[in-house]
Amino acid sequence: MRLRISHSTTYRYAPAATGVIQILRMTPGSHDGQYVAEWQIDVSTDSRLDMHEDAFGNVTHVITHGAIETLAITAEGLIETHDTGGVLKGTDERFPPSLFLRGTPLTAPNAAMASFVRELSAESDDDVLGFLHTLMTQVNEHMTFDEDPTNSGTSAAEAFALKRGVCQDYAHIFIACARAGGVPARFVSGHFLRSDGAVHQQAAHAWAEAFVPDLGWVGFDAANCICTTDAHARVAIGLDYLGAAPVRGTRYGGGLETLEVRVRVEQVGRGGQSQSQSQWQS
Repeated sequence: MRLRISHSTTYRYAPAATGVIQILRMTPGSHDGQYVAEWQIDVSTDSRLDMHEDAFGNVTHVITHGAIETLAITAEGLIETHDTGGVLKGTDERFPPSLFLRGTPLTAPNAAMASFVRELSAESDDDVLGFLHTLMTQVNEHMTFDEDPTNSGTSAAEAFALKRGVCQDYAHIFIACARAGGVPARFVSGHFLRSDGAVHQQAAHAWAEAFVPDLGWVGFDAANCICTTDAHARVAIGLDYLGAAPVRGTRYGGGLETLEVRVRVEQVGRGGQSQSQSQWQS
């Protein structure tokens, strides 16, 4: 599948900020499941843009700028994806899977989640893959997709108690529960081709990867209750959202800050024409 992706983020400061620093994790990498045919990042100002790789191998760009009223960042390109049945292959793994058992404030389970995991573990009978599939289904059934009650700082425990949230919350809950069950898991940011024909989206997508012995890393999209397919374009990984966020930074001075995000994901043919959407859930 050929996916044309555009991800734009615009910050406005009133009055102007005296300085900004932003870290971008908006550049995907190639592996057996995807090939990055084209990709570029454009910034609206004459900002300094430094590129490097973080500890997990994510391509990052750092923007620094002085006094500024508006900062617009656009990442766009073409990615060719292939369905690998959810199994991740051909990536540069810099750490042993056990590192991804490490908890974070955003992925710490509460007592209710721990009890939830114990029940699932008792039913799985040491079948790690079966446990993860059941976990994904149960998280999806427990949660209702709702953009209002949570934000980027909402923890897995908070979202689990609310029973509402967005894809980031589904991923955090899945990760927290998987780790509580002794399975390494990590956060993935990326993009998803919706099945309902909606090309324009309000944000990037998020899911989780969990490590299965003798199989490797497997992608679980709890918000859609599917393992990852060629409708997913993988961009960055981390222990939680903070380590894989598309844009994360700080500003100095200024007053009100407003943020606008625009994402476009569509399937295109060899000649660049749009095609019908994937049949997977949105």
